[in-house]
Amino acid sequence: MPFCGFDATGGLLFFKKQRLMAITEQEITRIARLARLTLSPEQRLQAQGDLTKILGLIHELQAVDTRGIEPLAHPLSALKDVHLRLRDDLVTEVSSVQRREALMANAPGAAEGLFLVPKVIE
Repeated sequence: MPFCGFDATGGLLFFKKQRLMAITEQEITRIARLARLTLSPEQRLQAQGDLTKILGLIHELQAVDTRGIEPLAHPLSALKDVHLRLRDDLVTEVSSVQRREALMANAPGAAEGLFLVPKVIE
């Protein structure tokens, strides 16, 4: 597991096999491009700081020894008995050709009764 820390400018550094890897503005730009976000230079700098804080928190959480601790289904279940109100998984609408056609009328693209969506993964 890599270790991480912060450099003098607040950038996150990963220590892996005695090498330092700092999160760069180019990596923030790449992340923004993959997320289809247009960021100004100030927003990129803000995102770099925010992601640094998030990754630092993740590192702190990973350092906690959780062996022997049972996972919780609800955050309050450690304090009291919590019963989740789950509904039965029942069909509530009857499928019909007319219903499908009405729903598909709202689709920007459809073929053979299926929604067509643009490719988002490069």
